Amino acid sequence: MNFEKAKQISSIGLANIFGTGITAVFWFFLASEIEPDEFGMIHYYISIAGLASYIALVGTQNTITVYVAKKIPLQSTLYLISLIIGAIFTIGIIIFFDRIDTGFLLLGFIISSLVIGELFGRQKFSAYSKYFLIQKGLTLILGISFYYLFGVEGILYALALSFVFYIIRIYKELKQKIDFPLLRNNLSFVSNNYMISLAAGVNSSIDKLITMPLLGAAIVGNYSLALQIFSIMLVFPGIIFRYVLPQDVVGDKNKKVKQFTILISFFTSLLGFFIVPLIIPTIFPKYLDATDAIRILSVGLIPHALSIFYISKFLSLENSKFVLYGTILLNLILVLGIIILGPIFGIAGIASAATLSISGQTILFFFLNKKYIGGSIY
Repeated sequence: MNFEKAKQISSIGLANIFGTGITAVFWFFLASEIEPDEFGMIHYYISIAGLASYIALVGTQNTITVYVAKKIPLQSTLYLISLIIGAIFTIGIIIFFDRIDTGFLLLGFIISSLVIGELFGRQKFSAYSKYFLIQKGLTLILGISFYYLFGVEGILYALALSFVFYIIRIYKELKQKIDFPLLRNNLSFVSNNYMISLAAGVNSSIDKLITMPLLGAAIVGNYSLALQIFSIMLVFPGIIFRYVLPQDVVGDKNKKVKQFTILISFFTSLLGFFIVPLIIPTIFPKYLDATDAIRILSVGLIPHALSIFYISKFLSLENSKFVLYGTILLNLILVLGIIILGPIFGIAGIASAATLSISGQTILFFFLNKKYIGGSIY
């Protein structure tokens, strides 16, 4: 790994590490202050906003990244479509769920995803770091402030407001030419990538949406805390994915970077399995059920790291249908696993379903790559 690569990765990495740390402080603070069922309800509504944002995002983050990297001027067109659909969903959430905060949060998710995709496509890693850190800092400051001012009811408003500064960059991009004929010429990749993103959005939300009526808000709260800790373990692979995707597009395979990521993921998995669950009862005595979930989720870290490198390879070749197949399988295993294992094993069953789904996706990617493309993920 040469100096320039290390510098670029560190620019992304430090932002993600500090940003994730900042939001983790907020969520850990909140978990220590409120009951698991209240914590679960907050994440339930976040899941609703998250799923709706993935439905609205015709211009997915990875699509924007690839086309900006290839200098194909589609981002303004994709921005416009995504924002119009997002506005419609926001109105729908406000009407049907009577949750203005959730509707605003949906718009925040959309604009941040669009801007981050554009920044990575231009390889503006320093700019991304600034945006990311500001948003995470606002999450902490506004989140704690709104909690003390308005109680639990203020949390989602605080999260929505943390994205507001992204609007400036959205406005600049929307001033560019809207080109529907160009979109039509690239519709296959855009639509395939949209389906992948939608399936990923289902995966990130459906576990909590199913678990809520199945096992209740308290289990969702414990599981959400476990996922928050697991998300910290995912920081390093996530950093590398955001770096290697535009690099894979231009033919730089970054073999050593990917191998190093797998090694780090292995040691992080051991830490999550053996050490972290011993700390939870001391820090979060109300969330004892989260310990089993953390151990089980940690097992999925290595297949997750392998999976994202397959995704980067497939997307760089504009072979997004393979990613779609894997994501569909991921969701199928997750949903069936939650429905079957959840009532029997509780939170351990939910976490097992998540880990099995990640592993199943990785195995499918391995065989698809071996049969149709060849070569390794490196």
